[in-house]
Amino acid sequence: MAGAIASRMSFSSLKRKQPKTFTVRIVTMDAEMEFNCEMKWKGKDLFDLVCRTLGLRETWFFGLQYTIKDTVAWLKMDKKVLDHDVSKEEPVTFHFLAKFYPENAEEELVQEITQHLFFLQVKKQILDEKIYCPPEASVLLASYAVQAKYGDYDPSVHKRGFLAQEELLPKRVINLYQMTPEMWEERITAWYAEHRGRARDEAEMEYLKIAQDLEMYGVNYFTIRNKKGTELLLGVDALGLHIYDPENRLTPKISFPWNEIRNISYSDKEFTIKPLDKKIDVFKFNSSKLRVNKLMERQRLAREKQMREEAERTRDELERRLLQMKEEATMANEALMRSEETADLLAEKAQITEEEAKLLAQKAAEAEQEMQRIKATAIRTEEEKRLMEQKVLEAEVLALKMAEESERRAKEADQLKQDLQEAREAERRAKQKLLEITTKPTYPPMNPLPAALPPDMASFNLIGDSLSFDFKDTDMKRLSMEIEKEKVEYMEKSKHLQEQLNELKTEIEALRLKERETALDMLHNENSDRGGGGSKHNTIKKLTLQSAKSRVAFFEEL
Repeated sequence: MAGAIASRMSFSSLKRKQPKTFTVRIVTMDAEMEFNCEMKWKGKDLFDLVCRTLGLRETWFFGLQYTIKDTVAWLKMDKKVLDHDVSKEEPVTFHFLAKFYPENAEEELVQEITQHLFFLQVKKQILDEKIYCPPEASVLLASYAVQAKYGDYDPSVHKRGFLAQEELLPKRVINLYQMTPEMWEERITAWYAEHRGRARDEAEMEYLKIAQDLEMYGVNYFTIRNKKGTELLLGVDALGLHIYDPENRLTPKISFPWNEIRNISYSDKEFTIKPLDKKIDVFKFNSSKLRVNKLMERQRLAREKQMREEAERTRDELERRLLQMKEEATMANEALMRSEETADLLAEKAQITEEEAKLLAQKAAEAEQEMQRIKATAIRTEEEKRLMEQKVLEAEVLALKMAEESERRAKEADQLKQDLQEAREAERRAKQKLLEITTKPTYPPMNPLPAALPPDMASFNLIGDSLSFDFKDTDMKRLSMEIEKEKVEYMEKSKHLQEQLNELKTEIEALRLKERETALDMLHNENSDRGGGGSKHNTIKKLTLQSAKSRVAFFEEL
């Protein structure tokens, strides 16, 4: 009886100790997940759980977003989940989305899952017209999206109408032209057929490489005022801070790259930027939303964290290359052993063949002696003479065959000697390869380490006491040739792509409905007519040609 009571007490105690939980729903770009979270969990606990579930390591790009009173906010990592102003009705819903966009997707996105999530998010923003995309570029992007989903084009499978239910173009683009869905599908399919051989991740990366050069890609816009009280838009992205006219979100009036900014601070609604050049006065503006200031501060912190992560990836790459070199050394050693065994076998066979050739030559000589003996002892009678002639003829034929066989064997012996020599040479090259692998220095990383590394990274040493990189002239020439070849191929590809885009633009221009053009369409056309329709990076570069001092003065006079 006492045992039963103790058992019940123990069970009740255990039950009381179990932590209270609540249900959370996480919505990603292509899935939904639910988790039971403890009441004490902070934002970081939930965020880390989601990243582990997705198998995501490039976490610094993402965050958990929630909706509050028709506005969106991000879950803070150091604050309890339920302390946020979120709905207490379960399941509590968060959206797992990218907060910060890479400057160069191909160089900065390593994991396929990261790339896929970015692709889905950017694609949705273009279709929802949160990122402006010209009509001809929309068709090209749609063709890569189709390649990513359906794989290689097959006319027997992908027949007319197979894209009828797909959302591939912004509604703005569809409404801007007198074109039927079949006409749009025909033009998308024509480009889709050219992408044959591209895997899903390759097609998605091509999509991002085009999308990242769109003017509104990755830009967060906020309303601000300068000292004169002029209402402006502040754009924040991976390249820096940009000031826009409220009526034109495509082209900034001035820009300040992150590497020109020394410090950012804010007090209440006033925002202060200190340029790197201490001789230049700070410039200030006001924002009605405190979260603008916090966002920019987090943007800078995220970039610093990204630099550290890139340094760690560089270290991992060096370790991977070291392991690869060890494997190459092992393979070279095995090849050397095989070469030695082959050389020994060839030497033995050559010796046997040479002995056989000598024996055959000896037998040929004996046959010749026998022929001479038969001739010397021939009987005079016709019958005996005939028989003797026949024997002589047979002896001559045998001697001839013996001589031919001896010659063939001698040639075979010579060939085996040559094979032996080649095997010895292969053995020498294998030894030389093994020596090169075990003594050559490791290759330097493709991207240099950031200048500001954490203390523990600055003293990092991978092999021995130091790392040294020594390219030979031939290596440098080969590398230079490869870079030049890639550059030429890229230029040819870009030229071909631009020609295709211009061709499509000309082709559908006659079907354009001018009265349906949006303000952004007209601004984009004006930029193109002025020659300002180049890449986003080039536009920002042109805007920063002036000194920072003159740009600050220009901002304050707007």
